[in-house]
Amino acid sequence: MPPVPTPAATAAAAAPVANTTPAAADQSPFRLVGHRNFVRVNPRSDRFHAFSFHHVELWCADAASAATRFSFALGAPLAARSDISTGNSAHASLLHRSGSVSFLFTAPYASDAAAATATLPSFSAPAARRFAADRGLAVRAVAVRVADAEDAFRASVDAGARPAFEPVELGLGFRLAEVELYGDVVLRYVSYPDDDATSKPFLPGFEDVINPLAGAMDYGVRRIDHIAGNVPELAPVAGYVSRFTGFHELAEFTAEDVGTAESGLNSVVLANNAESVLIGVNEPVHGTKRRSQIQTYLDHHGGPGVQHVALASDDMLRTLREMRARSAMGGFEFMAHPPPSYYDGVRRRAGDVLSEGQIKECQELGVMVDRDDQGVVLQIFTKPVGDRPTFFLEIIQRIGCMEKDETGKDYQRGACGGFGKGNVTELFRCLEEYDKSLEPKQAPTLEP
Repeated sequence: MPPVPTPAATAAAAAPVANTTPAAADQSPFRLVGHRNFVRVNPRSDRFHAFSFHHVELWCADAASAATRFSFALGAPLAARSDISTGNSAHASLLHRSGSVSFLFTAPYASDAAAATATLPSFSAPAARRFAADRGLAVRAVAVRVADAEDAFRASVDAGARPAFEPVELGLGFRLAEVELYGDVVLRYVSYPDDDATSKPFLPGFEDVINPLAGAMDYGVRRIDHIAGNVPELAPVAGYVSRFTGFHELAEFTAEDVGTAESGLNSVVLANNAESVLIGVNEPVHGTKRRSQIQTYLDHHGGPGVQHVALASDDMLRTLREMRARSAMGGFEFMAHPPPSYYDGVRRRAGDVLSEGQIKECQELGVMVDRDDQGVVLQIFTKPVGDRPTFFLEIIQRIGCMEKDETGKDYQRGACGGFGKGNVTELFRCLEEYDKSLEPKQAPTLEP
């Protein structure tokens, strides 16, 4: 087992490692059976208590530029900051929030000597610069709120997780620890006491920002639904993550389930006991007519990484109207609309849940609709949000599966409506067309 860095570790020790898959000794059998043969079972096998996603951190070259675009595109105003103005001379970190969705944008300052003032103890300026150069705008950390970060870290490492940053006290009862997820992405554990949780800061060392326009900026994005990553080989990574977290398999798809005549993928979704933390893993399928979009990601990203973050809305059509109104002004663009014939199938699948007016609006906005035996799911995907054909966002709404907890409060079961199996083929067609649009155009030849 590699040594665990301490809170006082050097920047080099805190730098992300380049491993893409677990060592051979860490690999465990993980065989997909396909969506048709998969039986959904929740064995309640978590190794630690995970509540929900806490935040997603993106490392970038300039935090202000990246954060401002996300803020405008998603209706996520600045909520907290840690930078030179707050006494942090190591990195600029800007937190933008909508509902419980928290995107943290972090960029290094020039001086490595300022590392001692870093608000995030696991931060490494040299590593962040390499990451931004190698990956572009990309996710560095998937943060999950757990009951106790130290307990989660110890349980994970004992079960085979590769340690990235050992547990540290941040103050105010906050703890933080990190283990490797895949590539140079870390799974970050954050814990804090439940008392007065609403009055807690994002993290100690961050200064809250009061934005009088925050209400006007709200487009309806409420929470992180799931996060999906792309890797060269699914089995060793899914086996590694499921073993050290104890998370169970919630869904899976193979190329036979969701591929097109030209390309495909294999995919699995892992979930905690409450099915509130959903982590997807995708791999490319080779030998098809076109290169898999997963392979395109791996080539341009330079290895494994987070492919997309799915953001849930309670009124997706309103959210999408707000977002599309800003697409031409620096917001996010979306994948091409499905063909009109697609919505004939939507009427058959979900005509008893969605009104004809809602279906027509889905068609107008390009929303895809699918259904499982429990509920209905609406989803749409942005085009890649950076320079590279890599990281993108999904906007999703789940309808149905309402239950009551032990206090009598209504809640929606995780993954209600599934993961759009009936839509993935359509998404692949859209991605194939997007890939074709990126192919170099042949220069016209002049007649002699």
